[in-house]
Amino acid sequence: MLLASAAPAIAQPLHQFAGLAFARAGDRIATVDSANEPDAATEARGIIVLREAATGRVLSRLDPCAACSYSGLSFGPAGQLAFIARDRKAGTATLMLHDAAGARKLASVDGLAAEPRWSPDGKSIAILATVGARKETGATQAGAREVGEIGEANDEQRIAIVALAGGALRLVSPADRFVYEYDWTPDGKGFVATTAKGNGDANWWVATIDAIDAKTGAVRTITAPGVQANFPRVSPDGRTVAFIGGLMSDFGSVGGDVWTVPFAGSAPRNATPGYKGSFTSLDWDARGLHATALKGDQAVIVEIDPAKGAGEAVWSAGVSLSAGDGRVAYSQNGLIATVAQDYEHGPAIFAGPASHPAQISHDNDGYKPIVVARSLTWKSEGKDVQGWLLAPKGAAWSGPASQPMITVVHGGPAAASIPQFVWQGTTSALIGAGYWLFYPNPRGSYGQGEAFTAANKRDFGGGDLRDILAGIDAVEKGAPIDDNRLGLMGGSYGGFMSMWANTQTHRFKAIHAAAGLSNWISYYGTNGINTWMTPFFGKTMYEDQAAYWDVSAIKYINQAKTPTLITVGERDIEVPPTQSIEYWNGLKAMGVATSLVIYPDEGHGIRNPAHVADVRRRSVEWFDRYLKGH
Repeated sequence: MLLASAAPAIAQPLHQFAGLAFARAGDRIATVDSANEPDAATEARGIIVLREAATGRVLSRLDPCAACSYSGLSFGPAGQLAFIARDRKAGTATLMLHDAAGARKLASVDGLAAEPRWSPDGKSIAILATVGARKETGATQAGAREVGEIGEANDEQRIAIVALAGGALRLVSPADRFVYEYDWTPDGKGFVATTAKGNGDANWWVATIDAIDAKTGAVRTITAPGVQANFPRVSPDGRTVAFIGGLMSDFGSVGGDVWTVPFAGSAPRNATPGYKGSFTSLDWDARGLHATALKGDQAVIVEIDPAKGAGEAVWSAGVSLSAGDGRVAYSQNGLIATVAQDYEHGPAIFAGPASHPAQISHDNDGYKPIVVARSLTWKSEGKDVQGWLLAPKGAAWSGPASQPMITVVHGGPAAASIPQFVWQGTTSALIGAGYWLFYPNPRGSYGQGEAFTAANKRDFGGGDLRDILAGIDAVEKGAPIDDNRLGLMGGSYGGFMSMWANTQTHRFKAIHAAAGLSNWISYYGTNGINTWMTPFFGKTMYEDQAAYWDVSAIKYINQAKTPTLITVGERDIEVPPTQSIEYWNGLKAMGVATSLVIYPDEGHGIRNPAHVADVRRRSVEWFDRYLKGH
């Protein structure tokens, strides 16, 4: 294991390290640190902490705005630190700079700001600015209320530049394009970005990779890649753009191959065809093209030769990684820094050579795990499938088949269940109640290569459900699981799978479906992101209704038997609550026990701590009622 626990005493609270940035000289690390009590009523506010990279020694703590939250940490060429300070109450986001003279404001936006990036000459900083934002950025956030004339007003996330020497913030990219990600060109004359016209929540799936002039804002399309694209990065000589391209179902959930395209424009070329993993982040500097990937149950660091493809893993471990807007941060002298965690070990900062980074933060070493986690692999219709099995700490892994187990299906479908420390929320509560938890990564998931991710095209709920059921069989061969006490839960695509499985098998005795899809026909015309479905179904719903109807749980609702708890956010635009209402009504008509809870002002995912606590309580009570009889 990469992570090793230390003292036996429980350390309260758990420390989180967000937005990690690594100084170019490799001497300092910056993070937004917070310390949260388990299942607290409010989330602890974070402050910026600067650490010595070699030892983890805290050098300073920055908190120049007591009313603000911090994000977007970015070191400049001379060691200065840029960051965003957001005052939610005032509705402003301020680009700030910290150097030897202290912290000062560079520019403010009435709205949102994100991703500060230094110009190559270090004389200016670009950001993504959303002036007058009506909602938080991203389709998973609570949607703006649909009132008045619909579709006439969209948030505009644009590239803006401010000079360190002073002057106003200047919006650069045109107002009719939503910029998702961007990178400076090495000559400082412009940017490479993924952009789309119109609604930013809805159109990432049809985004193009574009060059944007820093002076005029003129846009030139480099390529329309034909795959979803993340992490556009420009080569040091400015001649080539690399990006991660693949079948992706949510912006920010990244997995695919590494592609390259000439900056001058052309068709993109897959640089890593056949790679048996999913690339998750990219960085390109003078030393080469660096990537992280999910390969089976391992997070790996790998070097990419644009002409020859991926090399052998420089480092790997069964953990999840995070750093800034990627997974790993790099210094100019070849060191890395990242935050790593797994199911049994809390987040910790690691830094050093890419082949053997060392743990330099120890705030969470005393936090005792409440689970034992094992990675499992099994065969399903000739495919190698991987998943994770979590048992309560101290549970026996042998003996009579008496233990209840809940299978948890991830969202996506293009995503994966990866290790996250178990310490609060519904997962912790279910483990505390004595449930074993199974996290399968069936076909359609990341981690096994693009062919595996694409294997559930036009087959939602088919091969992936068979993979999951085969995984449960594999679990029962090696763990004392009672097949008569199986539960199922999931959110988003996992919510669809939970609703769908109820109509396809009676193996599960209780289900919790969160933000699920019950009718792909009605979903298509009511959600805010329907361009995501065409790559999976091949055609729009209007062109091929049968493909959508045939995988709708509502079509088979008379086969549903399993008691189902349904939860969803009122302002979810990814999967509107009408999908849950439709399913709930169907279950009631069939006489199936069900409960529906719609949480006010929530989006795609429940965030309000009081609502989170309510979901946790209801979920445990539901499974206890039907899997334990109380």
